[in-house]
Amino acid sequence: MIEVHLIDHTSKPLKTIAAAINQCYSPKTGKELQEDIPTDKAKRLLSIVMSSGHLSTVEHASFTFSISGVSRVTEVQLVRHRMASYSIKSGRYNKTHTDYVIPPVIKNNPKAQEIIERYNQNLDQTINDLKELGFKSEDVRFFTPQGTKTNIVLTMNARELLHFFEKRLCTRAQWEIRMLAVKMLEVVKPICPEIFEHAGPSCETQKICWEGDMNCGKWKAIEGAELKNRI
Repeated sequence: MIEVHLIDHTSKPLKTIAAAINQCYSPKTGKELQEDIPTDKAKRLLSIVMSSGHLSTVEHASFTFSISGVSRVTEVQLVRHRMASYSIKSGRYNKTHTDYVIPPVIKNNPKAQEIIERYNQNLDQTINDLKELGFKSEDVRFFTPQGTKTNIVLTMNARELLHFFEKRLCTRAQWEIRMLAVKMLEVVKPICPEIFEHAGPSCETQKICWEGDMNCGKWKAIEGAELKNRI
């Protein structure tokens, strides 16, 4: 089961972003601007920035997550979001190979369970045989499943999080990373709803579905939304 905890974040994200916005037009320091700005004005400034699409100042707020129970499959997809920092459980020094994610549609199928049980037995035998031949765990791990569970500490700034949500809350995203995105949004939204209130897939945020012929059709129910191809 995926678990997501917010373990750290910019302490005053709203006022920090507002200070950054005002810094461009004020002789005051960022510290003075953050201390002086009323909350209601900070909200108005952030609303202007969010609606205009000029999001560079939103990058000054960052969020750090503890993620557990996700597979290496999702890890590979996650690190494609390069404007982030990752610390990931080492497969070289953590030697479990039978603790892996099983997709619900497979897990709930009795016949599939029999197949998986045979796979586990064969996997155990393969790993043990290779170790008995004297091969190091760091080499034997090449034969472990892609579904092996991992733990991750992840830091993203707010702008990259909004981009991440646009991509991974889409119904076309793979189920596991979509579930991860849902849980990440659930923990950051209460911290600064002014940033994340309208976070979602691009069909909602941009009123553009970029999935072309592979679209899910959701965009049709959104007023003003349109379908586009990236090519």
